[in-house]
Amino acid sequence: MDLSIVVPLFNEEESLPELCAWIRRVCAHQYSYEVILVDDGSTDDSWEVVQRLRVEDAAVKGIRFQRNYGKSAALNEGFKAAQGDVVITMDADLQDSPDEIPALYYMIMVERYDLVSGWKKKRYDNTLTKNIPSKFFNAVTRKVSKIHLHDFNCGLKAYRKKVVKSIEVYGEMHRYIPVLAKWAGFRKIGEKVVEHRARKYGITKFGWERFVNGFLDLLSITFVGKFSKRPMHFFGLWGTLFFLVGFFSALYLIIAKIFNDEVWVTNRPAFYLALTSLVIGMQLFLAGFISELVTRNAPGRNTYLIEEKTGL
Repeated sequence: MDLSIVVPLFNEEESLPELCAWIRRVCAHQYSYEVILVDDGSTDDSWEVVQRLRVEDAAVKGIRFQRNYGKSAALNEGFKAAQGDVVITMDADLQDSPDEIPALYYMIMVERYDLVSGWKKKRYDNTLTKNIPSKFFNAVTRKVSKIHLHDFNCGLKAYRKKVVKSIEVYGEMHRYIPVLAKWAGFRKIGEKVVEHRARKYGITKFGWERFVNGFLDLLSITFVGKFSKRPMHFFGLWGTLFFLVGFFSALYLIIAKIFNDEVWVTNRPAFYLALTSLVIGMQLFLAGFISELVTRNAPGRNTYLIEEKTGL
């Protein structure tokens, strides 16, 4: 199969027929394709619409969650089900244009990108509540991840099949799929300016809290990506620094007491700082040892992504 189009949705009953008809116009005569609609626990008639669309068009497939789990969970299940050589994700609200599909497919199959992220250069969102926080969020993510994309959170993306089968999207990590792909060893990540359309039906499903959650997830993914296989390298480094600061501070106080009997060690603020540093250092060491035990006994402790083999 050439193409899988994964569409996570939540309460989008009005837009689904128009979206699927648009995708069919673009893809039907060019590709063998499937449209995987993942209903993230909608409370309207979205699932009934999906079932009807499935009857009308065999290319439409549906997955329904029992309750709302979030966009990341919907994408993760869609990725598991996808069979196409190229996987394209888009939102169900008609703000992403299916007319972008051929160009995205070309960039993956001909220009050999592993992942192509859309860039909504011209937006129709409210500037104060979306554009400014989004620019700040993207700038920080670029700085931390070293991936030079303008719009990490754009729902319109294209992937080589191997990419989506090599990553796990959880929590609210859908914003950081390019980062997940990079940590998995996929380096050729590109960007394409795409059309952003004004919302036609309904209201946005995301609030201000997504920015707070986004930065927490960025810290989490950075730590997991670097230290998931060797947590002691992180905790041990900081544990050593704190322990040495505490040790040398305590040593200084002891020497000062030896040469001056009038000095009361426990009356000096440095004593408590030294004691605190020693305790923190030992706690970090302990956290590192526990993390190593957890990592070494985890089911995926020796699971690594292999590009290819020869002679085996």
